[in-house]
Amino acid sequence: MAIADDDIERIRSTVSIVDLVGQHVQLKRTGRNWVGLCPFHAERTPSFNVREETGRYRCFGCDKSGDIFTFVQEVEHTDFVGSVEHLANRAGIQLTETMPGQNQHRARRKRLIEAMNEAVEWYHERLLTAPDARAARDYLRGRGLAGDIARQFKLGWAPDDWDALSRESGIDAKLLHDNGLAFRNRRDKLQDAFRGRVLFPIFTENGDPVALGGRILPGSTDPAKYKNSSETPIYTKSKTLYGLNWAKGDIVNANQVIVCEGYTDVIGFHQAGLPRAVATCGTAFTEEHVRLLKRYASKVVLAFDADAAGQGAAERFYEWEEKYQVEVSVATFPGGKDPGEMAQHDPEGLAAAVEGATPFLGFRLGRVVDGQAPQSPEATARLAEAAMAVVNEHPNVNIRKLYAGEVAAQVGMPVNDLVAMAERGVRRPQISAVRPKQRQDRRENAEFVAIALLVQNWDAIATWLVESLFADDVYRRAFLAVAESGGDLGVALEAADPEARDVLERAAVVDIDADPASEARNLISAAVRRELAERATSADPERIRDDAEARVRMEELSDGALGLDAAGWLLGWLEGRMEARTGGG
Repeated sequence: MAIADDDIERIRSTVSIVDLVGQHVQLKRTGRNWVGLCPFHAERTPSFNVREETGRYRCFGCDKSGDIFTFVQEVEHTDFVGSVEHLANRAGIQLTETMPGQNQHRARRKRLIEAMNEAVEWYHERLLTAPDARAARDYLRGRGLAGDIARQFKLGWAPDDWDALSRESGIDAKLLHDNGLAFRNRRDKLQDAFRGRVLFPIFTENGDPVALGGRILPGSTDPAKYKNSSETPIYTKSKTLYGLNWAKGDIVNANQVIVCEGYTDVIGFHQAGLPRAVATCGTAFTEEHVRLLKRYASKVVLAFDADAAGQGAAERFYEWEEKYQVEVSVATFPGGKDPGEMAQHDPEGLAAAVEGATPFLGFRLGRVVDGQAPQSPEATARLAEAAMAVVNEHPNVNIRKLYAGEVAAQVGMPVNDLVAMAERGVRRPQISAVRPKQRQDRRENAEFVAIALLVQNWDAIATWLVESLFADDVYRRAFLAVAESGGDLGVALEAADPEARDVLERAAVVDIDADPASEARNLISAAVRRELAERATSADPERIRDDAEARVRMEELSDGALGLDAAGWLLGWLEGRMEARTGGG
């Protein structure tokens, strides 16, 4: 986003730096300056100086200095554009359009956020006062989430009614639809997206409400236990973390963030005195999340089932550690308890689990060697090989060598032999003890998600999928079985080979919360990248032109207006490439 120079000067001349800083620091007039304790480091003697005439601040203790924009960036942990928007809102200044459509986009976003805020308040009031919310209040009370906690986190109740929000809230129908709060049913009537659920509002790190997460009450016949808002113009799941708006201050102070799996886990950590917890919004933990959290802390503690992370996920974590200079560790909880439960009954144990979090590689290694007592030389060798296969997933040779020493001590193998394996980065073939991890990797694959959506919601994704999108041969065969059956799962299962049938059986029962269009676009984009990489050395002018067009179309995939046409073109392009290969072209 471009910011007009005139807007920056208007904000600078309008906003008093003393008033701004004074909201965060107790200032006292000393000569021409205002002085207080620095908000950026601990001190007993005030050394933080603010000068109104120059619009600048400086701390003579830690050397932090800047103007109103840098101050907002520091205290709100935002970028320059975010600081400008924050100060413009504070001063009531309308930012000038510097790019075509920019003002319209900003105005639309503001309307969507305002509508979402109205919905959050409407649902919250229903939870607190409506007679039909009694069961929800009782459920939350039993989980320790009533009263002040419900108010702090703006918990809500969606009545078990087809269109209560649409009918009673007074929110514009288009804003309800565009926010994913309602949809048009087959009779073209507006119908609420959330019904009969306790709601957890999801906010941006700056506190703007953008989405909802819902949970059914015990005893409900709805097969979908959890439901999250679909992605909208103001909500992208991979870039949003539940609770970050409440947690960011403590995250900065502790230089540590706790990443959970569920919204109640986040609230539980707050109740246990660890208010630096966040949760993903029905998605895996992604690089976008890491990039966002790096602005606040360098230590990431995973407080969810890290056993599910196979080799592929582990390699991503190691890559992120290197790329963003973060440390990823894993907290384990006794007896398989979840953080929300421990917050109620054992808050000290919850804090101890976070304090004792294990580095991610150490955690994965422990799952292989802990509790093992090989009774023969052959068993010792197999255990060492399995352990070194995990160690050698890590890209840093020095870290591999250190862990090789630990493995040698635990299994009773010569340390020099294992260090040599670590230096070479050799991975022996996975043995039976770790093969289930490979299956778990496949379960997490984006291709599996697409197949699950195809099995469970044929109409929503079938038109987006073609054979060439599937790089994994088993998934490709599973897709063909479903596609050739026209979406009839029974027919597909009968026609599928054993491996493909196993995929389809899992796809039929897995709980998938994903947007079909987004998943399809991601799959198309991945397939196009694979094809372009394979053809990178082509000298055929026509192919070079086609590849250039494919790159342009791939950029258009995420464009609301152009995305559908781009997807259609790319699917045809991929199928053409496949036909050319199979036909010898």
